[in-house]
Amino acid sequence: TINRAIQTAHARCRGSLGPWLPMRFITAEAKASAGRLDGKMREKTLTMDTLNPQVKAVEYAVRGPIVIKAGEIERYLEEGGTKPFSEVIKANIGDAHAMGQQPITFLRQVVALCTFPELMDSPSFPEDAKWRARRILQGCGGHSLGSYSASPGVECIRKDIAAYIEQRDEGVPSDWENIYLTTGASDGIMTILRLLVSGKDSSRTGVMIPIPQYPLYSAAISEMDAVQVNYYLDEDNCWALDINELHRAHQAAKQHCQPRVICIINPGNPTGQVQSKKCIEEVLHFAYEENLFVMSDEVYQDNVYAPDCQFHSFKKVLYEMGPEYFSSVELVSFHSTSKGYTGECGFRGGYMEVINMDPEVKAQLVKLLSVRLCPPLAGQAAMDVIVNPPQPEEHTFKQFHQEKSSVLGALAEKAKLTEQILNAVPGIKCNPVQGAMYAFPRIFIPPKAVEEAKALGMQPDMLYCLRLLEETGICVVPGSGFGQKDRTYHFRMTILPSIEKLNVLLGKVRDFHIRFLKEYSGLE
Repeated sequence: TINRAIQTAHARCRGSLGPWLPMRFITAEAKASAGRLDGKMREKTLTMDTLNPQVKAVEYAVRGPIVIKAGEIERYLEEGGTKPFSEVIKANIGDAHAMGQQPITFLRQVVALCTFPELMDSPSFPEDAKWRARRILQGCGGHSLGSYSASPGVECIRKDIAAYIEQRDEGVPSDWENIYLTTGASDGIMTILRLLVSGKDSSRTGVMIPIPQYPLYSAAISEMDAVQVNYYLDEDNCWALDINELHRAHQAAKQHCQPRVICIINPGNPTGQVQSKKCIEEVLHFAYEENLFVMSDEVYQDNVYAPDCQFHSFKKVLYEMGPEYFSSVELVSFHSTSKGYTGECGFRGGYMEVINMDPEVKAQLVKLLSVRLCPPLAGQAAMDVIVNPPQPEEHTFKQFHQEKSSVLGALAEKAKLTEQILNAVPGIKCNPVQGAMYAFPRIFIPPKAVEEAKALGMQPDMLYCLRLLEETGICVVPGSGFGQKDRTYHFRMTILPSIEKLNVLLGKVRDFHIRFLKEYSGLE
């Protein structure tokens, strides 16, 4: 009966709507069947041959082959497999909470209240957190964190960020309308680069980046088909930035591209150096003279450990150089929820402050941001707590201050420990970790190991790091993923694991390196 009804309906449709209707529903099946009959299947539209070549050029070492291999080993261990170690220690990425760092209580309280306002009635939450949450929610559509915000971000949060910058820079003015919330600092960096990249052939935009560098920059340059202009940091001088090297790199680049932008990472990633005020002045004078747009990545501004170092913002130094500089040099600086003492990577919160951008270009920036609607509201709320933390007169200040000091104090201790242990190993040299949260030690790799790596079609430090992972369970990233001078080899490791786990990690690295030297050099 059902079949007869279907057949009758089918016939009526064919009669009233024409013969095309049933064919419309059987075309895909019929063609697939026909394809199987003659042995041919439809070819894929997107293949490696048709893929955007700029995407193929992108590399991102901190989540590259080493990390994929580490994941495979983790799964093998979970399934009952045996290795000379019981766990994989991932020291490849600056993910504080994954390494065991505990969240800052006050930040989580404010975000929790914003996410679930019914908690405002709970006596478990301090009034300091409640009034901040209410203020943030009042700036959100429908008083809900689930609404879209304006594309540049929630207005009251932008105003809090401007106030924070003024306080940080000891009175240097900050206009909240120059503040743009972003989905982590990475999103802001990519957005600004999109504005800057243009031209073809010898007029293509050249982007000056430090080597070693954070691979976001090289990946973005490849994706946008810009020209990467390397300037090398001075490893023998604690990874300092040499102004003569900037001039060399710029002069050489002008032969094949148009350098338009210089990127600075301060404190440094992966190198951990903190730039002096004099160095920053030299960079800004160089940018002024060569008409370069300055991108200042300052996400580690709270992570300074060396007692003789201090964070200086590029904006403050620019202001102190006088109105001729402060009114003309185009500068964008970036900050994030992911680093500092909070380590809230998963919230994907960040901001950028834009200085001296052409008003018409700024309108184009807003247009570009509008395409993405807005950054995550929870990340914006987390960013607000970082720039508007508890004050000494508030009830929550004591606990907040203790937690912040504990995190930064532990990082300073681990920075010193890492430097000391690695420098005691023959064939390893590690500069002081002045700031950020990484060490980038130089490793001696014997010629025999270099030859083996070349035979395997890989970089020598990739061979080293793969062997380290397979024999010890330690996951670090080869220096070749960040850039390094020819015939030098490094790896980057985070200092985020707990003191106990970091001691284990460094001990395993020491023992492995000595075995590696014995194997490939015959040294005792």
